[in-house]
Amino acid sequence: MMPPKETRCAEGRGRPEGEPREKAGVRTQSRVTLPPNLARVNEAARRDKSTRFTALLHHVDVGALERAFRRLKRNAAPGVDGETAASYEVDLAQNLHRLHAQVHSGRYRAQPVRRVYIPKADGGQRPLGVTALEDKIVQSAVAEVLSAIYEVDFLGFSYGFRPGRSPHQALAALHTACMTQYVNWVLDADVRNFFGSVDHEWMLRMVAHRIADRRILRLIRGWLRAGVMEGQQWSETEQGTPQGSGISPILANIFMHYALDLWVHQWRKRNAQGRVIIVRYCDDFVMGFQYEAEAQRMLANLKERLAKFKLALHEQKTRLIEFGKLVSELRRKRGADRCETFTFLGFTHYCAWSRDGRFVVKRRTDHQRLTRKLKELRVEARRRMHTPMALQYRWLCSVLRGHFAYFGLPSNLGRINAFYQETRRLWYRALNRRSQRRLSWERYAWLLERFPLPTPSITHPRPVVAC
Repeated sequence: MMPPKETRCAEGRGRPEGEPREKAGVRTQSRVTLPPNLARVNEAARRDKSTRFTALLHHVDVGALERAFRRLKRNAAPGVDGETAASYEVDLAQNLHRLHAQVHSGRYRAQPVRRVYIPKADGGQRPLGVTALEDKIVQSAVAEVLSAIYEVDFLGFSYGFRPGRSPHQALAALHTACMTQYVNWVLDADVRNFFGSVDHEWMLRMVAHRIADRRILRLIRGWLRAGVMEGQQWSETEQGTPQGSGISPILANIFMHYALDLWVHQWRKRNAQGRVIIVRYCDDFVMGFQYEAEAQRMLANLKERLAKFKLALHEQKTRLIEFGKLVSELRRKRGADRCETFTFLGFTHYCAWSRDGRFVVKRRTDHQRLTRKLKELRVEARRRMHTPMALQYRWLCSVLRGHFAYFGLPSNLGRINAFYQETRRLWYRALNRRSQRRLSWERYAWLLERFPLPTPSITHPRPVVAC
């Protein structure tokens, strides 16, 4: 007998774990309860999902701009204006009133984004946009308004850059789906150069489904077309949204909501006979299928769907693999190798068996990410080797705590312990270069007693899977 087909909640959970809905407050990008005016906007959006909001700019008031300023990172790099949060705060009230007047009078103009590059895991360069300070403030305030509206529309399997949601909730949802649903095939998908390929006209048309305030649309159009500064050279941006700007996360979610989420949700209800699950974090998403034929058909249809919006799947990073309990049991009986692995949000997912013979999906730190992080640490440790010992110790403690906080999953103790041991060794090598006198291991062990590094620990509970 065919099991009942899943629809919206096939991922194993309808919403993130946490407080019950009646106790949990509505959240914004600042992760605090919505202000009364935005709570009313949220309620109006919830009552009627076809409502188009014609007057929203008045919600971008001085209070909203101040909240946006308080959310800024104090040590963030300045944009093309050279303004920092510390210098802007000297006369904050006057600056915010002036900015508010410019926005509401139409005199506000978006400044170009300063382009910087960071290394990618595949050896390439990832372009990031450093936005001017006042653009960050206005973008964050507008994103707060948009979030109050679109949080009602976004589907449950979307986790990236949403208030009250985290990468670990996406990982938990994927783990629950692979453990409890009829998943035999996994499509590990990645959109090629998503932030650089977003079509501006499609983006504005999608936002206009809900937003009819021309002033808000004019602001978004201005940010999309502000251009990029590389050195002293300005270049026009005909497509894409700067990765790193305050408005990009909500715009990316809106684009993927209309281009992918709604379509996948309808596809699996209308075309699939077996189970189909999906978990998306921004432009990275993983889909699970019960039947290979449906997985192959989805892959072909997905390429056609994304092409309509001028997007494409990354050929090297998109794979369809056997994965799940049933196929693992069949491979085990045949004496074949284990299922292939896939990587999602920095973790390699693989099929394994517990000590009592039960199937389990385990996660460990992606090898490439671990190697890249250790290389960065070696360079930074050598750069800091002549700083006072206490400052080096404080820096290494923050690195280790942050690493354990993210990667501390129950099945990943071996990898985080390897990171800890390698961090101890690279600190020893850096200290050993401080002078011509060699640092003995006995002396280094004494230093570690005086400056004890945080030890590896599991920071996330073992997921509870209800069969």
